[in-house]
Amino acid sequence: MSKLPPKPAQKTRIQHQNEQLILEAALAVFSAYGYRGTTVDQIAAKAGLSKPNLLYYFRRKEDIYVAVLEHTLTEWLAPLRLLDREKDPIEELSAYISAKLELSWRNPAASRLFANEILHGAPHIEKYLKGALKELVDEKASVITHWVKEGRMRPVAPHHLIFAIWAVTQHYADFAPQVEALLGPHLDHATANQAAIQILVQGLKPAESH
Repeated sequence: MSKLPPKPAQKTRIQHQNEQLILEAALAVFSAYGYRGTTVDQIAAKAGLSKPNLLYYFRRKEDIYVAVLEHTLTEWLAPLRLLDREKDPIEELSAYISAKLELSWRNPAASRLFANEILHGAPHIEKYLKGALKELVDEKASVITHWVKEGRMRPVAPHHLIFAIWAVTQHYADFAPQVEALLGPHLDHATANQAAIQILVQGLKPAESH
């Protein structure tokens, strides 16, 4: 078998589009069949590409799976990166919650796939979690600590506040059938958003702000 040509250092527009196509197809297939139940052939068929063409971009099924998870994390973490220590903490955290909720509603399959990976011990992305994710969360936890020290918000354990935001915002994707069973199929996003902010953030205002 002839070897595939080496990839150029700079991706072309077509290559970028094909990678995105593969990741979208992979998310759909992995969400339906899980990691073990998914094959590269299924992903290639869903993407409308030949298997050799797909393998030009990703060598193994695991590489595709990890890329899907890391792409999900990149999207989720983008709003967290925006937390600015110089701005109002209540406004910053409220905006983060709203953005995180929107991501859950827009792409629930990605949230459920990530949750399933975590429930299985994060075997494929443990390095990412302990590396890039930890660095970012520690950085933003220091922003929250800074706000507390300046008296701009009530004392709170910063990492656990971030965990609580993740838990609430991802609940609407990971437990969507339960939410629909209790509230009906047409969730009022505005009400959910307002409630999440009120529960998670309003109580953090300094005493004089009440």
